[in-house]
Amino acid sequence: MDNDTISENFSLLSKLMDIHGDNSFKAKSYASAAFTIDKLTTPLADLTQDKIFSIRGIGDAIGKKIVEQIETGKLSLLHEYLQKTPEGIIEMLRIKGIGPKKIATIWKELEIESLGELLYACNENRLTLYKGFGEKSQQNIKESIEFYMGSLGSYLYQQMEVFAGLIDEKLKKTFSTEKFFLTGEFRRQAEIITILSWVTTTPLSSLKEFFIAHEYLIDTETDDYFSCKGKENITLGFYGCSIDNLYATLFETSSSDLFLAEWIKNTDRNVYAHCASEEAIFEIAKIHPIPAYRRENPAIISLAKEKELSPVIMPENISGIIHSHSNWSDGGNTLEQMATAAIEKGLSYLVISDHSKSAFYANGLSEERIYAQHRQIEELNQKLAPFTIFKSIESDILNDGSLDYPDPVLNSFDLVIASVHSNLKMTEEKAMMRLMKAIENPFTSILGHMTGRLLLSRNGYPVNHRAIIEACAANQVVIELNAHPRRLDMDWRWIEYALEKNVLISIDPDAHTIDGYDDCRYGVLVAQKAGLRKEQNLSSHSLADFKLFIETQKAKRPS
Repeated sequence: MDNDTISENFSLLSKLMDIHGDNSFKAKSYASAAFTIDKLTTPLADLTQDKIFSIRGIGDAIGKKIVEQIETGKLSLLHEYLQKTPEGIIEMLRIKGIGPKKIATIWKELEIESLGELLYACNENRLTLYKGFGEKSQQNIKESIEFYMGSLGSYLYQQMEVFAGLIDEKLKKTFSTEKFFLTGEFRRQAEIITILSWVTTTPLSSLKEFFIAHEYLIDTETDDYFSCKGKENITLGFYGCSIDNLYATLFETSSSDLFLAEWIKNTDRNVYAHCASEEAIFEIAKIHPIPAYRRENPAIISLAKEKELSPVIMPENISGIIHSHSNWSDGGNTLEQMATAAIEKGLSYLVISDHSKSAFYANGLSEERIYAQHRQIEELNQKLAPFTIFKSIESDILNDGSLDYPDPVLNSFDLVIASVHSNLKMTEEKAMMRLMKAIENPFTSILGHMTGRLLLSRNGYPVNHRAIIEACAANQVVIELNAHPRRLDMDWRWIEYALEKNVLISIDPDAHTIDGYDDCRYGVLVAQKAGLRKEQNLSSHSLADFKLFIETQKAKRPS
């Protein structure tokens, strides 16, 4: 029972109480407890009961429910609510745009208990007949349900990483004399995984028996392939082959359909079918090796024919943390803790970029608090030298495209990250107006999470990627690759064009706790797919080079 699970339990309990129309005061107290626990940096399981009860905002009654979860692994009151709530109603909580009160109306007044029924009601224009539902909200709910249904069974790469490793280890241990290689989307480092795939020399009949014995259901089956799914709702796929054609099968299954179609057009499969390694396959074809993570776009084949591919950025090439939040705004750690953790990871600098004042929901910084934070940064820089903390802000791009502070305040920062956080439902015209104006602002150093997307949760607002990249090139603005595994924004598919235009990319974790630093790795993995080199990434700059970058940025500001 970690803090996240306890927090999620209280949050769900609060929402279910609202749906059932029960004690609103208690529902709010559980929601408040969830928020408090989410911000804690110490595991509740490591605290004594007295310390748990003394946490501000917890108290005796909620404290006892925390202890119950730590000791029993469940929250009995939540279990009671789950028992009396249809599964379809609980699933509605995952749909953007419908909170507990609207779900209560849908359930109690429309008598709808599943997402399928709700989608049908939207198509029938029935929601607009009820209070709180207009034509626009009905359309948004319809689109959100369609998006959710389209993503069922899909997972972030980060969500699959540990699970894939555990299954891989179990298979290799159980079938110790056979070969197993992870392949497909996972091997290509795709940001979203729909099927975890392996190539194996194990007889598929033996594998099927193994999974059926572990209560997996067989999904698809052919002579040399089958897929199955267990209670985790993750599809596992297995390509059977002999040891003789193992590497040909691995090569083909870890290439995208487009890449493989182009490859086969120019290369006879019989020539490489029995190669003893993937390297040998490329050698026979007289093409420099193309790693699996770059086997997406077939254009890479022509490039690899001409010359060896340049070395791509690696996780260890990150020199500093750019874009991070402390408890000055909505982060979970102090500024000193964030800096110390960066030092312990062998990093050279930290760009602290708390939220700006318009982000009131994130405790955005007023002008007075900015200057107080700057004084603390100066003190810490003396204490921690040569490690350097840079003064930054994640400034909201406002509705009219302006940044969140007057010029004198913006001028007090070493660099400004400009991001959209509000009014995300925009036409392309509106989004482009806001972004282009922010890019052209001489105080903008980095464009943060370009489209505002949340993978598997929210489509980004529509943008003209080419126009944005060209504007960033013209205005010396770096484009962030936000490395949070749910963002990975900008999309790696546009990095190549940015590099053509000599635009720097910055792989940034958007870290709200020290643990968030590790997200840099996910940014690196998708950047590798675009062939990004370390010298093309701002957060790989040495401290000296990063200081030169700051000077260049300040030089473009009005005097």
